[in-house]
Amino acid sequence: MQLSVNSTSQLPQAAEAILANSAGNKIFLFYGEMGAGKTTLIKALCEELGVTEQATSPTFSIVNEYTGRDSRIFHFDFYRLKNQTEALDMGYEEYFYSDAYCFIEWPEKIPDLLPNRYTNIRIRVLDSTSRSISMENF
Repeated sequence: MQLSVNSTSQLPQAAEAILANSAGNKIFLFYGEMGAGKTTLIKALCEELGVTEQATSPTFSIVNEYTGRDSRIFHFDFYRLKNQTEALDMGYEEYFYSDAYCFIEWPEKIPDLLPNRYTNIRIRVLDSTSRSISMENF
């Protein structure tokens, strides 16, 4: 699935479409260059799932937890990991296999730890306000 987002005001509709087309997956891997809007899109997804608190980037904490209408949500930012062992040490399995939503930024840092079933989200910067978002279920 391909989405075009020309302003942040279109993010709620994009989040709704992503969740509706995720084939039941709750693990989402977000790819895109620094500043592409991964965290901003995840905030919109959290809002769509009923999170009422402000979703923020877990850059330094590595994982943030939120409560949605019907489930827990974990937001990971693995950018600062030096190696996959750090994810092992934090007990990533408890999160990934908890039946909670997991939104994972920089999944390329943990290639050997990713589950078999997930949704890839790739964000490509078109200009200062426009993004192309591609989605593929595995």
